[in-house]
Amino acid sequence: MSEILQELLRVSEKAACIARACRQEETLFQLLIEEKKEDEKNKKFLTDFKTLADVLVQEVIKHDLGKKFPGLEKNVKGEESNEFTNELGEKIIVKVCPTEEETASLLQKVLDNNEAAAKTLAKAVHQEVTVTDEAINAVNVSIPIDNIAVWVDPIDSTYQYIQGSGDITPKMGVYPKGLQCVTVLIGVFLMDTGHPIMGVINQPFAVKDPVTLRWTGQWYWGLSYMGSNICSLSADNGKPNSKVVDDSQQSVAPGNNYSAVTSSAEAKDVLRALSVVCGENLHFAAGAGYKCLCVIQDLVDFYVFSEDTTFKWDSCAPHAILKSLGGGMLDLSECIKSANQNNDPCVRPHLLYNAEVEGAKGADRWANKGGLIAYRSEQRLECFMKHFLSNLYLPKEHH
Repeated sequence: MSEILQELLRVSEKAACIARACRQEETLFQLLIEEKKEDEKNKKFLTDFKTLADVLVQEVIKHDLGKKFPGLEKNVKGEESNEFTNELGEKIIVKVCPTEEETASLLQKVLDNNEAAAKTLAKAVHQEVTVTDEAINAVNVSIPIDNIAVWVDPIDSTYQYIQGSGDITPKMGVYPKGLQCVTVLIGVFLMDTGHPIMGVINQPFAVKDPVTLRWTGQWYWGLSYMGSNICSLSADNGKPNSKVVDDSQQSVAPGNNYSAVTSSAEAKDVLRALSVVCGENLHFAAGAGYKCLCVIQDLVDFYVFSEDTTFKWDSCAPHAILKSLGGGMLDLSECIKSANQNNDPCVRPHLLYNAEVEGAKGADRWANKGGLIAYRSEQRLECFMKHFLSNLYLPKEHH
């Protein structure tokens, strides 16, 4: 199974290279930025190019996985549709063609005959990317390939990708916004149970060279299957329990020994409870994938979000990595509901990835409907939830 994990890592880095190329190559960057006037006829085209960057990365991941493991491409799922309509009204299916020239020709049709941009993009799509991670070679787990499927978020935090600055100062290691919040997410789950088992998070814009202004990335991976838990962050450098706090001795007022990250769009009652429990250790950041990464990196204890605006492609990869570290990702509303019914406030309703939301349409079919809480330590989760829920207004029913 190390071959699949190695290939996931390789395609994530290829995706990151394409994402960087779209920002660093002048031909492509001019299509990404919105400098034109509101009444300019190309406004839709500029919006389309942003979507094209997403779609192309998704198609590259699907194509390369299928090339290495024939048939797997049919089970690669993502947010984006690969059908485009250009200025002439032609419908074009975006895909990776057998040769760089053919891909460039196809992209030229999508890009309304912009030959330079099409060629630059096709070159990035067909480049050979090699990555090595010796730790993956030690993975010796057998997983039936006909029972796995893949969730992909090709460029998570698209707004930061387009508008993001590379000069944001982090607070205690957490970037509130900027290019550092952009991630490529590839998660593998079992089709029969819905459990996540492998995940790769690639951060294309992790470090900027102050001289060349070019970016290099960073990747993280994890596998959790049948008792095997392996992660690119070892127990030593990952510090899964690095905060030496005896949770069992905490009173109901925990003295802000917990830290969390959330969205500025979080509900007021949840924000209030988090503020009480975390104090100045409550952070705000862009991008669901990046907020999960903050937990994986042990920059914060928890990522809490009560809204239904994250999706399976956002959470599958980080969920698998968190599992490999001894943590996980739960349905927040189910945790709250259990507490309302005077049950254990820390039930374990883990997110699953194989079932649609009943009655939902479009992307909402794959929403994390009850919100989520991501964590690394079971022990800290249990104590945190008691403090959090005691400060949260608990209605009789939580929908």
